[in-house]
Amino acid sequence: QVQVAESGGGLVQPGGSLDLSCRISGAFFNIYVMAWYRQAPGKQRELVAQVTDGGPATYVDSVKGRFTIFRDNDKKMVTLQMRDVKPEDTAVYICNIVPYAATDYGNYWGQGTQVTVSS
Repeated sequence: QVQVAESGGGLVQPGGSLDLSCRISGAFFNIYVMAWYRQAPGKQRELVAQVTDGGPATYVDSVKGRFTIFRDNDKKMVTLQMRDVKPEDTAVYICNIVPYAATDYGNYWGQGTQVTVSS
């Protein structure tokens, strides 16, 4: 019954900005990790950014200094602020939620939102 839904994707020019959001509904558990992955044709899925509950945010090297992840535990939401985007950022961006006691509840994935960086 847990649902993870991303939004905010779209077409953006190189150097532009785009904000993605992920909303989690139906979660009765405490969330350990909120993360953004991305997957593009011809590439493996990669972890872009994640933030643990009360911990620091971490980023893949390719987006450091350009992307920022935020989590809002009250709203059950995680956002990804994308700045100075590059064509290689083009991908489906997928939200991942890992509960505490993930062996009991599993982890949850959204369906993804397409980000296309093109001029």
